Amino acid sequence: MTVLPNSAVSSRGAQLRRWLSDHPLVPLLVLLVLLVVVLQVLRPGIVNERWIGNTVKFAIPLAMLAACQTLTMLTGGIDLSVGTVATVAAFVLATQAVSLDPALAALVAVLPALAVGVVNGIGVGVFRVHPLIMTLGTSLIATGCLQVYQRTVIATGAKVPPGLSWLATGVTYGVPNALLLFVPVAALVLFLLNRTGFGRLLYAVGDNERAARLSGVHYWQVILALYVLSALIASVMGLLYIGLIRAPSLSLAEPLVLPSVAAAVIGGTSIFGGRGGYAGTIVGALILTVLTTLLTILQMPEGVRRILYGAIILFVTAAYLKLVEER
Repeated sequence: MTVLPNSAVSSRGAQLRRWLSDHPLVPLLVLLVLLVVVLQVLRPGIVNERWIGNTVKFAIPLAMLAACQTLTMLTGGIDLSVGTVATVAAFVLATQAVSLDPALAALVAVLPALAVGVVNGIGVGVFRVHPLIMTLGTSLIATGCLQVYQRTVIATGAKVPPGLSWLATGVTYGVPNALLLFVPVAALVLFLLNRTGFGRLLYAVGDNERAARLSGVHYWQVILALYVLSALIASVMGLLYIGLIRAPSLSLAEPLVLPSVAAAVIGGTSIFGGRGGYAGTIVGALILTVLTTLLTILQMPEGVRRILYGAIILFVTAAYLKLVEER
């Protein structure tokens, strides 16, 4: 039996850490597989085609909302208004679809969402309001406006277009129809971040805003475009989510705001800016969705579920960021 010297073991350990840091998606995928295996052990037979389809359907809205957080966190910011933006878009669509063509109702629903994005961009980019404060403030204002709007349309009722229900809940040849929307959105975000000057500007601003300014970057333009894009993605997510839930409410997407931040952080995006990517965020959204199912199967009380949920997120995030920082 050959015993390796401590130096050789240390060297191999360092090589493994370097390899993992160069391939940051690997540990996330391993964790996702482990969670699925644990789920299958606890409830034999649960992991089947139907379960996979349902998991993907519920992970997609979270992943789309987490795309907004990934984009804004790359600049060192955050967008707490995305849940309200998605809710506004969904509620306006459901109420306008009663009297308008679904396509026109969708267009009308996106307009207030874009207005929130413009206000966020001007507040953060021009007036230098902290993103957390700015997006929290616009979220509260938009929620108040939505409550006023509800009173004006309370007599008209609400209607979810059948096409949205088909897109959000339908399955074709075993593949969720929601992927028809999510794949183009995810491809667009990945393309923007990895293949365009706009993506490089987001990383540059988040890594060193002062250096980016000195190199000629128009900070306010980048931030304005960023928050408008974030609002657009959130509004599209809201339209999809209303098709999945089929019940418009004034707090439809709000419960997904903090999980969307968690998905981005678990996926390796730094809250301090300049580091991260959307591929890891997608896996992070899947991890959180599977984790929610696991805690539900264990029949944990709501308080215990929240404690375990938060503790696991903190542990996974700390371990993953420690690994990524070695890159």
